[in-house]
Amino acid sequence: MKIGLKILACFILLMSCSEEQLDNTGTGKIKGRVVDVRGYTGIENARVSSNPTTSTVYTDKDGYFTIEKVPVGKYAFQAQKDGFIARFVPATIEADIEIEVIFELEVSTATNKPPEIPVLTAPADNATGQALSLDLTWTAKDPEGDPLTYTVTVKNGTTDEVKTYSDLKTTTLNIKDLSYSTKYYWQVSVSDGINKPINSVTNSFRTLAFPNPRYMYVKKIKNNNVIFTADENGNELQLSSAEVNSFRPRKNLSINRIAYISSDGSLYQIFSMNPDGTDAKKITNFIPIAGFNMDNVSYSWSTNGSQLVYPNFDKLYRINSDGSGLIQLFKTPNGKFISECEWSRDGSQIVLKVNDVSGYGVEIYAIDMNGNVLYQVLSGVTGGASGIDISVDNARVVYTRDVSGFENSDYRRLDSRIFIYTVATNTSAELATNKENGFNDLDVKFSPNEAEVIFVNTSNDGLSAKNIQTASTTDSSTRTTLFQNASMPDWK
Repeated sequence: MKIGLKILACFILLMSCSEEQLDNTGTGKIKGRVVDVRGYTGIENARVSSNPTTSTVYTDKDGYFTIEKVPVGKYAFQAQKDGFIARFVPATIEADIEIEVIFELEVSTATNKPPEIPVLTAPADNATGQALSLDLTWTAKDPEGDPLTYTVTVKNGTTDEVKTYSDLKTTTLNIKDLSYSTKYYWQVSVSDGINKPINSVTNSFRTLAFPNPRYMYVKKIKNNNVIFTADENGNELQLSSAEVNSFRPRKNLSINRIAYISSDGSLYQIFSMNPDGTDAKKITNFIPIAGFNMDNVSYSWSTNGSQLVYPNFDKLYRINSDGSGLIQLFKTPNGKFISECEWSRDGSQIVLKVNDVSGYGVEIYAIDMNGNVLYQVLSGVTGGASGIDISVDNARVVYTRDVSGFENSDYRRLDSRIFIYTVATNTSAELATNKENGFNDLDVKFSPNEAEVIFVNTSNDGLSAKNIQTASTTDSSTRTTLFQNASMPDWK
């Protein structure tokens, strides 16, 4: 409707101008420019004429024009160019006066064709081993040769983070700071400023493998636990999505797989994945992993990676790593829940931490593969305990215990410290680590060479950030923070 009104107005103007008589008493001059309204760039070789008719001229390469010696009078000047909607501008020419006009032409969409679908050229689809800084390249064509702009969308396949690069004028985009061992998806959208943007297909590529990841841990993102791996220089890589609660990563070097716990509907199941986060597979199914508090529940690999053991309240189960062969190994004689288990390297025994429904009444003991109790590490104490590990020679067990003996409904601990139990002497001794007052050491494990322990340190207020630290088993001055705002460490 608006276009029709404009045409009618111009027609009336032309009729009135055609009736206007030229004044032969003098001449004036008109000059101006014809521009593309999309970017106000000059339009070359546009035709400029008038009604009543005087002279017809064409614009130069920058869109400028001049009409000399125009008889005085009232005119309607017109600018037109193929592919654009003609524009009329009224003007009155006076003797010996120069006037200026600008024609802003809109592209005519009636016959304009959209650009062709962009073709992604590099990296090749499904390319692997790509650098952390690389060029994305593509080709695109427009039938009318219209100027093109591009929008590139890049998605991180692990974190689901999407980055958009807009208003690009060339067919190359350099992207930097990519993550190791990560699959990325990318797509290009092209626009001629006239038609709807045209999207390319979506391609993918995978970056270089993460070098030497010795550590694993979790961080809180979007109220979910998210699994990370890191090297000794602190370079880290996110392995699980922030959209799913995944935690307690445990790596098995024999089969180079990472097991972890993840929410599965209203239950929690054990999964495994490659060290780069790919090929996730569910291991448990009919009997999930369960306990009094999932933040304090753990499981354990066999050394060769063929099996795992895990708790379901008062029962301990063994399952093959492919999900088959599920059997019940043990049931607590007093109905206490099994919260943590650690399978010895030689496969001869399993250390258990059990507790009541509130997390207290803690017992730590070792059983053989027939369910017989071999020795008692801890019993008859009040307060919480967490984090168990057994040395490679089965001679020592490390754990943490709240020496304050405090118990409440929130399972808060006031003074949790690290202890090492020696099997031969049936004694436990606190590991001197210069822990600050008001802080807890939790979730302890031996380092690979057992010269150190790795653990979580946090304020006993139950609200402050958790940090992963290490300490020597012989030198109390060596407490070191490895990772901040992190918990549930594993060191291989």
